[in-house]
Formats: sequence, structure tokens, C-alpha cells
Amino acid sequence: MAESRSKVLLVEDSKFLRIVNGRALTKAGYEVSTAEDGEQALRLANETRPDVVLLDMMIPKLSGPDVLKALKSNPATMAIPVIVLTSLSQKNEEKLKELGAAEYFEKSALDLEQNPDRLAAAVEGVLRRARPHK
Repeated sequence: MAESRSKVLLVEDSKFLRIVNGRALTKAGYEVSTAEDGEQALRLANETRPDVVLLDMMIPKLSGPDVLKALKSNPATMAIPVIVLTSLSQKNEEKLKELGAAEYFEKSALDLEQNPDRLAAAVEGVLRRARPHK
């Protein structure tokens, strides 16, 4: 179960996936805010200071990699763990982790539509590693 309503920023341009994943995370006990493009993601990250960001790579306005770079170069958001969600193959994983991604998941491997609990488990794992003292 999520510890004391940890805040999650879900960045996903697919309305369907925003709704499904948002519901799954809320059900798991997280306080969820959503963004549908890169500009909105950066604005919300600065305003809400989430405990973790779930970032789709293929989003409008600013790409996922550009959002990741911006988050990691801003002192106010650089410590927020970012979980990358992508439809792209795993060949990008190493580069994205070099840019600061805490985790990398292919959407097809997570099978989020059939098993949305996997997303909450991934978030919980990243939060546990980010806050080992809690």
C-alpha cells in the first residue's frame, strides 16, 4: 500500500491510459495528477513536487527525453525519481537511465491494460529505493 498518499505525476498522451493507470494508482493509495504533454508535465512537476513521475516517451509539445532532461537539470525537481514508460524497444533503456530515469518499462511488457497493479508495484519499488529510511 502506498505510504501516506505519495504523489504521482502520470504523464501520458493517451486519454485511455491516463484514465486506466490513474485509477489503478489511486486505488493503490496514491494521490495522482496527470499531464498529457511535456509542457504540462514540467509545469505540474514544479507546482506539485510529486514523489515520483511516470513519463511516457512519446508525448506532444516536449518529448519524453526532453522532459526527463529538464526535470533532472532543475534543482527543484532533480531528486524526483522518474519511471519511463514507452512503446519503444529496450535499446533506449541505457541512454534513458544515463539521463536520469530510475526505471524503464516497455508498456507491452507491463501489460498495463490487463494487469494495472504492475504499475503500482513498480511505483512502490522505486519509492522504496528512493526512501530507504522510511
